[in-house]
Amino acid sequence: MTSPTADEPRPPAAPHGTPDAPRLAVRGEAHLEVDPEIARIGIVVTARGRDRRSTLDDLTQRNTTALDLVKSYGEAVEHIETGAFSITPELTGHGRGERVRSYHGRVHITAELTDFTALGELTTRLADLDLTRVDGPWWTLRPDSPAHRQARRQAVHDAVQRAREYAEALGTTLAALVELADLGAEGPQPFPAAQTGRMRSMAYAATAEDTTAAPLDLEPQRQHVYAQVNARFTMVPPRL
Repeated sequence: MTSPTADEPRPPAAPHGTPDAPRLAVRGEAHLEVDPEIARIGIVVTARGRDRRSTLDDLTQRNTTALDLVKSYGEAVEHIETGAFSITPELTGHGRGERVRSYHGRVHITAELTDFTALGELTTRLADLDLTRVDGPWWTLRPDSPAHRQARRQAVHDAVQRAREYAEALGTTLAALVELADLGAEGPQPFPAAQTGRMRSMAYAATAEDTTAAPLDLEPQRQHVYAQVNARFTMVPPRL
């Protein structure tokens, strides 16, 4: 039998290895517990009145007050955005014809902070505003956080270490890396991907009767980062 030339296609490698090049498949895993990098809060500003225009004016004023307060914290606030806005009429429930009883206005604001020292004070001051609700905080990591890279590296090291231990149990050593892939990269995942961090939520609401409260002491929630890889190696043929 002649060997294939450089111009001829080579036969594909055996998917499960051969006696001369046995294959070894392992999974590498990593789990890190790290401090959060971002705290996200939701702010809902509301207004209510019998007149549409006055309700809109009140809502505009309260929205501006809330935004100015958040922006006054400068670099502690990494991102702020306005979400849904609505002015909704409330109709009377009695009578022959439909009549507007009052108008309800609502604006949703989201703010992300990186300075957790200022978080408790800002949250309390926002909740002390009239007809303002604060939800959160939700703790999380940035998408490009070094913790994700560290977890992936540890998962790869775990895969190599496992493969070496299996090879040593057979009295041999690894020969070459054949494949390295994220879990689920080539097909459906057997279970949902792990979350980078759990979120907890607290809500604070204020009315005109509330008195000024002391800043809340908010303890950052540790984040869990997971990484998993599949790796395949060839081994030096063991003597069994």
